[in-house]
Amino acid sequence: MPHLQSQLVLERCPHCRVANPNISIVHKFQTRAFDQSNLRNWGIYNCNRCGGVTTAAGQSDGGWVSEMFPDQIEIDNSLPAKAKAFLHQAVDSLHAPSGAIMLAASSIDAMLKEKGYTAGKLYSRINKAAEDHLITSGMAEWAHEVRLDANDERHADEDAKLPDGKDAKKTVDFALALAEFLFILPSKVQRGIKEATEPIID
Repeated sequence: MPHLQSQLVLERCPHCRVANPNISIVHKFQTRAFDQSNLRNWGIYNCNRCGGVTTAAGQSDGGWVSEMFPDQIEIDNSLPAKAKAFLHQAVDSLHAPSGAIMLAASSIDAMLKEKGYTAGKLYSRINKAAEDHLITSGMAEWAHEVRLDANDERHADEDAKLPDGKDAKKTVDFALALAEFLFILPSKVQRGIKEATEPIID
């Protein structure tokens, strides 16, 4: 974690994901709980590239940041290697919307193939996964509300509107949610079951 200083030193902006961002403080203040405990120093920071706001807190002014909103996105190791690599690149490419959408779609494609859905185009495979109750019908509906068809991006279709940062974020958010639903949450459940059934050694 960075220090609570005039510049929030991060590898990437939590919003636009640009590398080595210039994130500067615009306001700072302190808060305490009702009983005067839990003193926290807060800093409100602005990314000078995208205008996104990040809130950070620490126990002392200038000390280590213990809380940050939004936090850095971490890709869980329970994802298959190819899906994880594409999703990591998609998250880091949010400042380049077309690239982020292509990478997110590639990650979703890899996730579905890992689950055995290989035939047809991406949207049809998502619909099939919903029919088979691998994902919810709501997730399938969500998929149709975001830009997953990377053909427009690859071939620069003259009739296709160029995506913006919001389009890219929506697509990446869907990919992150699908990863959570298909791989991360089941992995957490299995770990929880294993820990609960392990014998306690005195």
